[in-house]
Amino acid sequence: MIIAGGGWLAYGGAGNINGLLVPAKAPTSDSLSAAFLICGADRHVNCVVDGDTFWFQGEKIRIADIDTPELSPPRCETERIKGEAAKARLLALLNGGTFSLSAGLRDEDKYGRKLRTVTRAGRSLGATLIDEGLARRWDGARHGWCG
Repeated sequence: MIIAGGGWLAYGGAGNINGLLVPAKAPTSDSLSAAFLICGADRHVNCVVDGDTFWFQGEKIRIADIDTPELSPPRCETERIKGEAAKARLLALLNGGTFSLSAGLRDEDKYGRKLRTVTRAGRSLGATLIDEGLARRWDGARHGWCG
């Protein structure tokens, strides 16, 4: 390794050292979009399942940075109401313009859903749902919404 490093320096590698120190960046332009609807029994293309899950281009996506109230089944009426509101808001957010998807440390969850952070103009759509009280930051475990 020392010999390889010395060769790199001898042939001008030191002039490029700044490029090695730049951290990786998220996509700078949002280029994804679709006309999303609510998923149904026969609909699994570009549709919203619930407040943190949707189908996009044939893949089931679980928004990696949030948890929203369950709808299948909800554990109480409060959870159902908030879950329906989160689902409707995610539908509006996805239809609100182009967005980007980025993978995190894990590609899929145990159900085979792709784990992705959804952003628009560098801001997480999940963070928007959190700010509006319709989601919680995902901490690795589900927590109740019933009180």
